[in-house]
Amino acid sequence: MEDLKNMIQTQFNVSFRNDSLLEEAFTHSSYVNEHRQLQLKHNERVEYLGDAVLEVVVSEFLFHHYPEWNEGKLTRLRAQIVCEPSLAAFAKECSFDQFIRLGKGEERMNGRKRPALLCDLFEAFIGALFLDQGMPAAKDFIYRVVLSKIKEDAFSHAMDYKTLLQEELQKDGDIQIKYQTVLEEGPSHAKHFEVAVFVNGDVLGRGSGTSKKSAEQNAAQMALNKSLKK
Repeated sequence: MEDLKNMIQTQFNVSFRNDSLLEEAFTHSSYVNEHRQLQLKHNERVEYLGDAVLEVVVSEFLFHHYPEWNEGKLTRLRAQIVCEPSLAAFAKECSFDQFIRLGKGEERMNGRKRPALLCDLFEAFIGALFLDQGMPAAKDFIYRVVLSKIKEDAFSHAMDYKTLLQEELQKDGDIQIKYQTVLEEGPSHAKHFEVAVFVNGDVLGRGSGTSKKSAEQNAAQMALNKSLKK
């Protein structure tokens, strides 16, 4: 586990006080089952704790970062952030997949690449860090690895801004929303589109993209931002 400790120290400036917690976080149940004589602990319990810590920290951040958003919007974005594919990607970005201890059978079945396993591993690390050093350390790690991506707008692709705009504008009654392509140029393999979104006949937002769908989403995002600032 020395290589793992060195990596975490170098990459995240984190030094575990209790190495057994770190070992537990990176030990899969398949490994424990194949090494019963060692009386090891697998990471399912700390994964359970890490899941709760992650949800609290992300929820608090979104609550303060998007003060104008209602519960539905906050819940949808949180679901995109803490979903299995996202957390598995974070685990790989952190190189955690290289250090998880797996049983031979799980290794043969490419368990090291399984999104569900990597998702659990990422949450297990957070749970172990929380137990070892408390909420401040866990929050610092989550802010660095996860929440920095929100600030970079890395999850914007996961947001259905057309639906969000419709919900926002129609909360007080029916309203007419229309998307119109105002520009289409470029060769077939490199098209560029510009779309305007009309609300009751007036332009509320414009957006561009390499497809009509992406341009419409960008237009809806601009319109949503305008409507929320009113």
